Amino acid sequence: MDLTENMNSLGTETAFEVLARAEQLMAEGRDIINLGIGQPDFRTPDHVVEAAVKALRDGHHGYTPAQGILPLREAVAEDLHAHHGATVSPANIAIMPGGKPTMFFAILMFGEPGFEIMYPDPGFPIYRSMIEFTGATPVPIALRMENNFAFSADEVLENISDKTRLIIVNSPGNPTGGVTPKEEVDKLVSGLADWPEVAIMSDEIYSRMLYDGLEHVSFLNYPEIRDRLIVLNGWSKTYAMTGWRLGFSVWPDSLIEKVVRLSVNNHSCVNAATQFAGIAALTGTQDAVDAMMMEFDARRRMIVPLLNEIPGFRCLEPGGAFYVFPNIEETGRTGKELQTEMLEVAGVAAVPGNSFGIYGDGFVRFSYANSTEKIREAIQRVGNLF
Repeated sequence: MDLTENMNSLGTETAFEVLARAEQLMAEGRDIINLGIGQPDFRTPDHVVEAAVKALRDGHHGYTPAQGILPLREAVAEDLHAHHGATVSPANIAIMPGGKPTMFFAILMFGEPGFEIMYPDPGFPIYRSMIEFTGATPVPIALRMENNFAFSADEVLENISDKTRLIIVNSPGNPTGGVTPKEEVDKLVSGLADWPEVAIMSDEIYSRMLYDGLEHVSFLNYPEIRDRLIVLNGWSKTYAMTGWRLGFSVWPDSLIEKVVRLSVNNHSCVNAATQFAGIAALTGTQDAVDAMMMEFDARRRMIVPLLNEIPGFRCLEPGGAFYVFPNIEETGRTGKELQTEMLEVAGVAAVPGNSFGIYGDGFVRFSYANSTEKIREAIQRVGNLF
């Protein structure tokens, strides 16, 4: 069969490939500790599950509006105001089956041959994959260890050209856990005044996952760019709901109708019961979220010094999310070589840094979404390789 040329440019998520190999090894009887997959190891809060069950029992079995049910969009708007101080109309909110559709639709809107889209590197691999799929030129925004994996506003602005259509940012970030400080966001927004045609997509999926008193800086709080801003967020990480496939995004007036039309063409709507679960998550008790973050913080404080004890490892303490991204260049191994050795010899699954971009070369990502005991054992196993 003859396929379109752009199908050859589609990338993937190495984390899922590592997971598949880890599961194969476990099926063969190997003891594998998985620090590769980026999902919380906690159950979805019980009251959220019960809300979905009740919705099904109450007969919510049919189609819903493509934009999402109004009570959920209203709950999202209230939550954005409560946690980020942002005023957003429910009319500008679109409910999605996870976070990726927002990336996909935003990049489809702006990406085509002859134009450029900027994206964080190291960053979520689907950004670059989708940019290349559209035929646009991907322009990496380097996130460097010496800058705590925050973007440099000056560097971003220096790399904008008359071909730039969209800039993607992500803080707290995957895979680094880096958090960009407010002064850099301020500087970027100020500089974008010289580029009024350039759109911004801010991936804020980890916005509730911060440590050490850090506060999330949402691009929604900058009214001067709201007419060209897309914000991606959702329930997957904060509420341990990765498998529910529930996300939301905020769109400017000029784009909301277009994204609803894309939703109609792509997935019709998000399933009804999941949307009622989303309402319960936002409006109900946040005790489970608080407890989860306390546990993540404890793991973060444990894993960083353990990694830094391994010869050749240099690891920063992340400001957000649930990843560490140590530099392993001094081990004499590439990220891929070490990832393979850790999995095949030590029985520890992690993801090589170059899976997240060219600037991830020489790093490895560990997810500390696993128990304290398993993390401690995993890092001991890795240390035994040296």
